[in-house]
Amino acid sequence: MFYVYAIQSLKDKHLYIGISKNPEKRLKQHNAGMTKSTKPRRPFKIIYEESCKDRVNARKREKYFKSGIGREFLKRFIE
Repeated sequence: MFYVYAIQSLKDKHLYIGISKNPEKRLKQHNAGMTKSTKPRRPFKIIYEESCKDRVNARKREKYFKSGIGREFLKRFIE
């Protein structure tokens, strides 16, 4: 099982979307500074998580959430 997740920076409200088999563990890695692209924006909280049956489907959903309409969905979801 793969998960698409969206995390939001508590520092500047920036959204990061990714895929993982274990989103909670991945969040800990982001918050520990182990991810170069998110290190300066720490700390983060998970705002959205969706399960997918395989990596291919998770990647499709990740691409959707990274698109304009997908980001709008997430922004409305947070409000």
